[in-house]
Amino acid sequence: MLTNRRQFIRNSGAAIASAALLSQLPVNMFAAGPAGEKRPFGFQIWTINKDLRSDFPGTLKKMAAMGYTQVEMCSPLGYGFKTLNEMSGSEMRIIIEDAGLICNSSHFTSKELREDLDNRIEWATQIGMKQMALSMPSIPREATMDDWRKAARELNLIGEKTRAAGIQMVYHNHHFEFKEIDGELIYPVLMEELDPDLVKMQFQVAVINIGFKAQDYFRKYPGRFISAHLADYSTELKKQVPVGQGIVDWDDLFEAAVTGGVQNYFVEMAPETFEESARFLLET
Repeated sequence: MLTNRRQFIRNSGAAIASAALLSQLPVNMFAAGPAGEKRPFGFQIWTINKDLRSDFPGTLKKMAAMGYTQVEMCSPLGYGFKTLNEMSGSEMRIIIEDAGLICNSSHFTSKELREDLDNRIEWATQIGMKQMALSMPSIPREATMDDWRKAARELNLIGEKTRAAGIQMVYHNHHFEFKEIDGELIYPVLMEELDPDLVKMQFQVAVINIGFKAQDYFRKYPGRFISAHLADYSTELKKQVPVGQGIVDWDDLFEAAVTGGVQNYFVEMAPETFEESARFLLET
């Protein structure tokens, strides 16, 4: 967006007039991506869910003021967010859009996808969502690889139902999909079992802290991804740091994300990192 603004000023023919016009433009809606592509950046609510439950409109407006344009929800029904669950999807959509945001994705628990799928599809449709993400599979603590395969096949069936409603089912990984069972890594097995059309992937960049790079998977599985959770990590501090201040090669990641098919990016880290992360993303 900064590049676009510079081009606007150069092409306007009147720098003073351009500056006046620019001062009236809204906060950056997009950051320019590779080859002029635009990347919308949002945030996942999990780390600030208490703030949202106590002041939904105010917290959304605070995040929008930082430059975020999208919010990824956690389903109030599945997550037990009583105050938010009292709102219909239509009512929630009005508040979200009034804050200057859109919501096209939410996390859901496996229990509600199994037991309340029609209800959750209706809620998602009211908000205008195009993606429903399984936040975590319901799987035994000491799961076998067959358990993982079974969970993937079940999600394929759920994906058939969401697709019929015009919504893409999504799988969100954690660190435990990058563990081995009998010498075999879980994540590639999931990629084998999940139908590429019925279930897209949401990659959690935070797994960089155990040595797995998002861009490697974007390139290995072209077109299989739809979104990513952004985080950065400092090997010196041994903790997460704002996006752009750690070891993630963001230029390479965003380049590879085009191959992977990524459409949406959501920052998911500690609340104190949101503002600096937004600043970096809007300038990248």
